[in-house]
Amino acid sequence: MTCDDRFMRTRLLLGGQGIENLKKSTVMIVGLGAVGGYALEAIARSGVGRLILVDFDVFDITNINRQILALNSTIGMKKTEIAAARVHEINPQCQLIVKDMFVNKENLDELLAECPDYVIDAIDTMEPKCNLIETLQKQGIPFISSMGAALKTDASAICTAKLSQTINCPMARNVRQKLKKRGVNIADIDCVFSSEQCILPQEAIIDMPAGEKNILGSLPTITAIFGLTMANFVILKLAKEKRK
Repeated sequence: MTCDDRFMRTRLLLGGQGIENLKKSTVMIVGLGAVGGYALEAIARSGVGRLILVDFDVFDITNINRQILALNSTIGMKKTEIAAARVHEINPQCQLIVKDMFVNKENLDELLAECPDYVIDAIDTMEPKCNLIETLQKQGIPFISSMGAALKTDASAICTAKLSQTINCPMARNVRQKLKKRGVNIADIDCVFSSEQCILPQEAIIDMPAGEKNILGSLPTITAIFGLTMANFVILKLAKEKRK
């Protein structure tokens, strides 16, 4: 068996040119948690040749219910470190760039200077997310963004759409409002969201003090489907594109 044999079944479906396109592609994944971790898993297993891994956080025990990279053995370890080690085990030939950083306005230009062909936005904090989306659109870098996966239970309601078409998603609503004020065309933004109308008990949300994010209930199945849906979208896009 050769290294190429590990992607044989993908080659059967996407063709030799599709696999070559993926090998020559660079994908950046920003956020390696519940959604981003599963997106990374699928992207790495597709044979993408170069990955840029971006996160600033470490794993804690509350991540284990929904994050593929979170294990008892990885608690307290950097998400970028664990993600890079896993990718190396999946595809030793994949080139890795690790960015252990919190994304903000000041470092976006430096980050995107790595020239990704596609970006997967799995950030769950509003301001960094909007900054990233706005900059990606201005620079003409293709991307797909994850909206809110927490508090959702209906897997059949998850889909891809333009941000302007999203419904029943508080995160998407907030992102739309903020980006509109910045003059960003939300009709051009691809995203994954759930159209499920949530009717949940108050126990599903833990209110935190001002300045801290509330803790929201979430399922491993839903966050995984969000990440895998984004990865599938990117894989099919890149497999069809011509690469130099």
